[in-house]
Amino acid sequence: MSGNNEKDPFPMTSEAAKKLMTSNFENSNDWKESATTTDVNVSTSKRYSDAERGTLTGRSRKSSKYLNDGDDSDDDDDDEDELIPTKKSSTYYVEKFFKKLMRQLYGDMDLKDLAKSLTLSATLFFLIGGYWLLRSLKDPVLTSLCGVQAIPKAKMLSVVIVLGVVTIYNKCIDFVEGSGGKYEMHHLFYAFGTFYFFMFAGIAYLLTDSEMGLANAVPSESRVLGWVSYCTIESFGSVMVSLFWSFVNSNVSLEAAKSTYGFIVAAAQVGSIIGPTIVTMYSTTWGIPTVYFVGSLCMLILQGTMYTYISVYGTSTSTSAKKKKDKAGVLEGLHLFMKYNYIKGIFAISCLFMIIVTIIDYTLKVLARDHFDAEFPCQPGENCFDALGPGNHSLSVDAQQHFAQFMGMFGQATNTLSFLLSLLGTNAVIRFLGLKKTLLLFPSLCLCVILFVRFNPSLYVAFGAMMLLKACSYALNNPTKELLYQPTSSAVKYKAKSWIDIFGARGSKALGSVVTNYYSYSAVALVSNGSLVGIIVAVFLIWNASFMGKKFEEYTNEDTAYIVGGEDEVVDAREVVSMELAIKTDDEISDAEQDTSCGVEEEGQNAVEESKR
Repeated sequence: MSGNNEKDPFPMTSEAAKKLMTSNFENSNDWKESATTTDVNVSTSKRYSDAERGTLTGRSRKSSKYLNDGDDSDDDDDDEDELIPTKKSSTYYVEKFFKKLMRQLYGDMDLKDLAKSLTLSATLFFLIGGYWLLRSLKDPVLTSLCGVQAIPKAKMLSVVIVLGVVTIYNKCIDFVEGSGGKYEMHHLFYAFGTFYFFMFAGIAYLLTDSEMGLANAVPSESRVLGWVSYCTIESFGSVMVSLFWSFVNSNVSLEAAKSTYGFIVAAAQVGSIIGPTIVTMYSTTWGIPTVYFVGSLCMLILQGTMYTYISVYGTSTSTSAKKKKDKAGVLEGLHLFMKYNYIKGIFAISCLFMIIVTIIDYTLKVLARDHFDAEFPCQPGENCFDALGPGNHSLSVDAQQHFAQFMGMFGQATNTLSFLLSLLGTNAVIRFLGLKKTLLLFPSLCLCVILFVRFNPSLYVAFGAMMLLKACSYALNNPTKELLYQPTSSAVKYKAKSWIDIFGARGSKALGSVVTNYYSYSAVALVSNGSLVGIIVAVFLIWNASFMGKKFEEYTNEDTAYIVGGEDEVVDAREVVSMELAIKTDDEISDAEQDTSCGVEEEGQNAVEESKR
């Protein structure tokens, strides 16, 4: 305490105290803040040098936490109140690092919850991996069997088919809930999983048929197999993912969910990358039918992992999962949509960008078909030669396989980019820019992308545009649109959101398909006219994002918050957060679905949220 004229009111005259005074603590403030003790063993302290003991002789690790405020290098569980240091092995520090990493990412996770989440993660891994594998084959198969011009029509047809499947799904849910405990949700999981296994395995087998399959090189819209394949994959993405989350919702507590859902979603992200990777690596060697069959096997494996979970952990006996909410009727959701402009704004942000995505997506498929047709032309003697008339050939086998490989590469790139953006960029962007500016970011990106494609209509420009749009829609648009539901009533969250998710999203895709179907006769007409529609939509979305940003700030100001759909109720802003946390667990699960980069929401899995309400 040299240089300090203040008299120490608590003098210490022991040898240990003198030694402490001559240690590294030159600064009087550090001395005052240090945690000292009167019980110091002098002989012990002489036995070790300052370097061995640390900065403060004989101090415990816990005291260093007070001296170095903000240094969290040692966790509470690893603190040692020992005066004598012990030698640690290298594995100790590695184990300690991973413990800290897991705690930072997922919180204090119970070992049993971790084991349960690993089993559920395996189920979702095979579910999402199989889905993205099959999705990468969806358009190449339809193009080979029915022609590329059938894609817009298949998108419109899938709206009807998926809603029909959702209706059946709802009836099955009602049947399980009314069985008095005889049947449970996991039985429904087995039933649908088995159904889709036989459907996909049957389609894979028929693809090898000389007349119905890919060997028949004459594309025709009358070939039913192409339509069945497309719509089956679409319905799988809508039903099975939501069925999985419904099961998790019923069997995982809210406390465990907060630490385990991120872990489960991470498995989905990995699966969404590995599925397309299999298509990219093996479609040209194994052939499309074999890779398709690999996707069907995932339907069996995910049932095995679910059966393992049930066998080991059983099902929850909680009655909370059996409580029924008021039915979110379609007309009720439509009424709220028509009444409040704020809900219309959420609808625009959630859905209308899909018109742009659908137009660019179809442009990508047309350019890819033409590119691989030119690179791997049909040769004389092959079934594809003159298949469409003299001098008019269809896709060769090599062109089909490389088209599928290209779509697998597209899935790889999109999901990897969206995974990185979700992991590293989403929260940072929202924190740095704020919600108001972040809302403007995605529609502005849409406008730039559609303009770039209009003036540079090449295959890899369209590839980059689609990859960027889809990745940013998963990583930026989905989280921000969910934040917009904060200043809304529970009726809006359930009823209006159901209407938007069921009809809005698929309706927007169908509207985009109307545009692409109208100009499907020519790639030039599609690019020039379709891009004009996309530009108009993007400009409107920019205006809407500006409007919604202002309204969100108005409704969530520091003093009061207006609750949309809450009968003009004004509450304290903190109550908005409380109300959000009070919403049932399936809303949290819906958020988790949308934060994941696997992008299944884009294929309409939220269409079945109605069945959970």
